[in-house]
Amino acid sequence: MTRRLFALDHNFPQPVLAAMSDALPQVELVPVRDIDPGLTDLDDWELLRELYRHERPWDGMITNDEAMLSLPKEMTVLDQTGLTLVVAKGEGHNPVRAIGTLLCHLSHICHHTTRGTAQIWKLRVAQKNAEPARDYLETIAAKSRTTIQKLVTEHKLSASELRRG
Repeated sequence: MTRRLFALDHNFPQPVLAAMSDALPQVELVPVRDIDPGLTDLDDWELLRELYRHERPWDGMITNDEAMLSLPKEMTVLDQTGLTLVVAKGEGHNPVRAIGTLLCHLSHICHHTTRGTAQIWKLRVAQKNAEPARDYLETIAAKSRTTIQKLVTEHKLSASELRRG
């Protein structure tokens, strides 16, 4: 697989991603300020243009700024440049969650990124409620054509097996 090259918006904590770099052989993630400190003051559309014009072959940019998706200039320039935009939203603008979300999807994104084809990957974190263990016992019982009570009777531990200490 081709090693991908993505610019990281200023909102991603660099130390966390730097620590993960050895575990991500398919991609090089470079903070915008490390590409050129002057890029940090640009509007997003200007940043996309500069990545496209840069001497290195940038695949795209990773941000947690979802507002970009509703800006006509930014979306037009993205389409013109054929870059990939990854929007990793952390719940409550939490950069650690945004990184976790990004890491979950990054390999897939790298595999499906095509240089010259503008793409948008919108990643989200969803909180999920806990599921009662009893629900799984019901499923197991149904598949085994038995009852929960019979499963529990067959598999439960004795009081001595559960004793603490």
